[in-house]
Amino acid sequence: MMMKILALTGFLLLIGCDAMQGHSSVPAMTNDGETTYQARDVQVSLRSVAQDLELPWDMAFISDEDFLVTEKVGRLTRVNLARGSSTAIKNIPEVAFEGQGGLLGVTLHPQFAGNGLLYLSYSVALPDGNYSTRLLRARLADDQLQDSQVLFTAEPALKTTRHFGGAMVFDDSGHLYLSVGDRGRRNNAQDLSTDLGKIHRFTAAGGVAPDNPLIGQSKAREGIYSWGHRNPQGLAIHPQTRELWAAEHGPKGGDEINLIRAGANYGWPVITYGEEYRGGAIGEGGAKVGMEQPVHYYVPSIATAGIGFYNGNQIPQWHNNLLVTGLRAHVSRLALEGKKVVAEELLFENLNTRMRSVETGPDGALYLLSENGSIVVVEAAPAEPVTAD
Repeated sequence: MMMKILALTGFLLLIGCDAMQGHSSVPAMTNDGETTYQARDVQVSLRSVAQDLELPWDMAFISDEDFLVTEKVGRLTRVNLARGSSTAIKNIPEVAFEGQGGLLGVTLHPQFAGNGLLYLSYSVALPDGNYSTRLLRARLADDQLQDSQVLFTAEPALKTTRHFGGAMVFDDSGHLYLSVGDRGRRNNAQDLSTDLGKIHRFTAAGGVAPDNPLIGQSKAREGIYSWGHRNPQGLAIHPQTRELWAAEHGPKGGDEINLIRAGANYGWPVITYGEEYRGGAIGEGGAKVGMEQPVHYYVPSIATAGIGFYNGNQIPQWHNNLLVTGLRAHVSRLALEGKKVVAEELLFENLNTRMRSVETGPDGALYLLSENGSIVVVEAAPAEPVTAD
C-alpha cells in the first residue's frame, strides 16, 4: 500500500474552536496548500503527510524519516516521510479485531537502535472463546518481526470485547508500563487478584519489576503498579520530572488526567466525575479517602485517547505541555506548573475525525494520528515576509 502525500486542501474543513481559555481563530489556507491555524499564543501550520491507514491506533519513530503505525485491523506499517511510502511489516501476531479490540500499542526498547526490539499490545481471542489484552516483544529486522515472545496475557479473559487498555511507555529505569482496562466489568478495577483495571510494570524482558508495590501481598497480582482504572489509553513520561502520567477514558464525562504513583488507587468505579450513559450517578461521588484525585478531568467528556508531552523545538510556546488526543475530534493542550494544570486550550476541534495518538517527531514537530487514516504534522507557521514600502 502506497501512502499518498497530500496537502490539507480539501482534506480538512477547519472552522476554529472556542477554547476553555481564549479563542482559536478560523484557519486560513496558504499559497502552498498548507493550512494555518491560529492558536491562543502561536500560529501553526498543518499538513497531511500520509493517509489510507486503516483505523490507526499508535505510532513510534524508529528513525528521523521512518515510523511505525499500528492499525487496529491487525497491521503494523512502516511509513517513510521522505518518500511518502508505506511497507507492511511481516510476521505480525494473530490479533482479535473485535469490538474495541485489535492491534493497539507499539513502543520501542530504550536500546532499540542497537537491538531492534519493540513491544506490541493487542487483543487476543483465546481457545475458550474469551478475549484478553496481550503483550508481545519481537525484534524488527528487514521489515519483519523475528524472535517473537508473548510476555503477558491479562487474566481473567472475558467474553466482552471492551476496555482493553493497551497504552505503553518505558521509564528511565528501563521498566515497561502497560495499561489494561476493566474490560467493561467495573469491579475488576478494585480487585487486586485480577490484572484488569490496572497499570502494570514489567522489566524489559517481561518479568515483574522487582520493586512493584504489591509484591508479597496475598492474592494480589504482582505486576500491578496502580489500580482503580477504567480504561487508560494514554501513558507518557514528563520530559523534566520523569513522572508517569495517564489519560483515563471515563464514562459519560469524567475523563481523567492522572499522575501515577506506585501503589495508588485511582478510584474507579467507587469515585468518578462521570455518570451513567443513560444518566445517573456512579459509585459514591467524586472523592473518597484513600483514593487519588485526578490532576485534571473533563466534563463533558472528550473521550481521551493517546497523550504526549511536547518537547520539540518547533513550537516553543508549547514546550512541556501535555497534549491529550480526543476521540471527539480535538486535542486538549494542558499547560502545567508542577503538578497543576494552569491553562487549557482545545485545538483542532473541527478536524472532523477521531484523534487517536500524538508524538513529538525527531524534527521537533508535532505528529497527530487520526482514525480516518491520516497523519498530520503540526509546525510553527513561517513568519510573514517583510516587504519594503
